[in-house]
Amino acid sequence: MSDNWKKDAEKLANEIRVKSLRMTSKAKASHIGSCLSVADIFATIYSGTAKISAESVNDPTRDRVIVSKGHVAAAYYAVLESTGFIDFSELESYCQDGAMLGGHVSGRVNGVELSTGSLGHGLPYGVGLAFGLKASYPGTRVFVVMSDGELDEGTTWESALIANHHKLENLVVVVDRNNLQSLDTTENTLALEPLADKWRAFGWNVIECDGHDVEMLRAAMKNIGPLIILASTIKGMGVSFMKNSVAWHYRSPSEEELVGALSELGFKS
Repeated sequence: MSDNWKKDAEKLANEIRVKSLRMTSKAKASHIGSCLSVADIFATIYSGTAKISAESVNDPTRDRVIVSKGHVAAAYYAVLESTGFIDFSELESYCQDGAMLGGHVSGRVNGVELSTGSLGHGLPYGVGLAFGLKASYPGTRVFVVMSDGELDEGTTWESALIANHHKLENLVVVVDRNNLQSLDTTENTLALEPLADKWRAFGWNVIECDGHDVEMLRAAMKNIGPLIILASTIKGMGVSFMKNSVAWHYRSPSEEELVGALSELGFKS
């Protein structure tokens, strides 16, 4: 892996954070904390780790990316814009009435495989895709990005059983493990630990890594599935006053807070 790849991926992650902050502030929308925690994961996937590009969006042999944690729509649209799937002008209308870019991930948007937002749906869909693609297009992979909060859903564990039973080597799941959900920590809401042991018991290849280290993430994503990467992240990563604060699950940055946040990321408002 070249140093240039790492720099490019880190630059993309920073762009995702900046654009997400601007979009959520303008729209007075929620979930900026989660958008900031998932940015490095998206940047790693869309910096060449997944076999997907704006030019190959209709190629049946392309890798599929399913964003199960649909609340991070702003971050997902940001990476799609940065990699050429959608125009920058579309970001301006984010989360407004009648806009293409809804507050949860919309399948109407170029490059989006599945509308999401109701948690627990992305992994079942990804398992079905991986099962079909394994037979039709060997070598094509399915990436599913999940929140740790949605591991509370029963469909997650049904899907885990099915993926192992069918030996879906082409399935890569990345959990944005920021330890916060909705109104409290994940452990106070519904304890998940020992999380890695649970997935191993379900027969999965489990890798735990720093979810803000693009090199570690990329190396982990090269492994054989069914693979789950428990990516340890910080909600609000990159902005000091948003870090590890459950308040930023629902709050949107004011104009003054936006200026401060962008300054910390090296940008002007």
